[in-house]
Amino acid sequence: MSSVCSLLLQVVVVTLCCSVFKAEISCRNEAGDPVDWFVFYKLPHRRVLEEGSGVEYMYLDSESGSWQRSQFLINSSRGAIAETLNQVYKGYMSNSSVYAFYNDGPPVLDYIKGYGHSKGVLLFDHSQGFWLSHSIPHFPSFPERGYIYPSSGKVNGQTGLCVTYDYDQFLRIAQQLAFVYPRFYNCSVPPAFLSDLPQLVQMCGGIKPPLAKDKSISLLFSSQGAKFISFVKSERFVDDIYTGWVAQFLRTDLLVESWQRQGHDLPSNCSLPQQTMNIKRIQLPDSVLFLSDCDHSKWCVSRSYGDQVTCLGDLNRERAQLWRGGGLICSSDYWLYQAFRPAVDWYIRC
Repeated sequence: MSSVCSLLLQVVVVTLCCSVFKAEISCRNEAGDPVDWFVFYKLPHRRVLEEGSGVEYMYLDSESGSWQRSQFLINSSRGAIAETLNQVYKGYMSNSSVYAFYNDGPPVLDYIKGYGHSKGVLLFDHSQGFWLSHSIPHFPSFPERGYIYPSSGKVNGQTGLCVTYDYDQFLRIAQQLAFVYPRFYNCSVPPAFLSDLPQLVQMCGGIKPPLAKDKSISLLFSSQGAKFISFVKSERFVDDIYTGWVAQFLRTDLLVESWQRQGHDLPSNCSLPQQTMNIKRIQLPDSVLFLSDCDHSKWCVSRSYGDQVTCLGDLNRERAQLWRGGGLICSSDYWLYQAFRPAVDWYIRC
């Protein structure tokens, strides 16, 4: 009888443990497992000498080491982006975590001027969470609707970076986002987080936090210790973030890929000590070749292989965006640089 009771007690303990300890919030890889960081490159529909589906994407994470063409489509419920965001969709009513969706072109809602040119998702609890920064308009869908990829997102190339951070880093991230002033279109900041995140609470309520300066740099560390540098500017810093700030601060020439509408674009700039040059054609593995005209992504790399800088972010090299808030997240990770630098197939010199 005692052995039966002991067995029952073990079953009860195991059941309680399984119900109490849930999976930690993090970026998820293609299989849905936790990963420190990942990047994706959604391929454009129109490419050089061919057309694609508009929903295929390349994937790279902190463990894979190189671009891989995903076996999933970005508009499916499988794959790294969907697996990561499904953590929001399954738990958005929780009082133990914060989530925030922001996009200057949100789904369903009308466009409103005055916000930063920035797109992303935050989800975290008092332990850790993820920050997904991306370039896709009208994405992601509202939590109650579940994961839906917009049809408008099929046409052009898009990029995104997801990083898993510990809780203390999200306090810094919220302060950085105050400079950008993104359009938060859906948020939840439960009572237990209010005192730590006053600026995020303001922005979720449509209130612009006061700023003592016009730009900010913050050093961020992922949960596994990977180093990232966040550059953010407000609309009061009226300059090209790439040429006027980041290239000069990092002391390296930059090759920049961004959405440049004809007649609105900024030309390659060699007027300062560190130069900034526009990428015009992108080459990814499997002979995927496309023009910058078909690419809505925003990223840059150091021209010199020795400097090994890669940044992904919000802003285009476009005249109107000199007056917009936005940012870049930069890394010196070897594999990230080896993925993006060879993707530069052709750029415009000064």
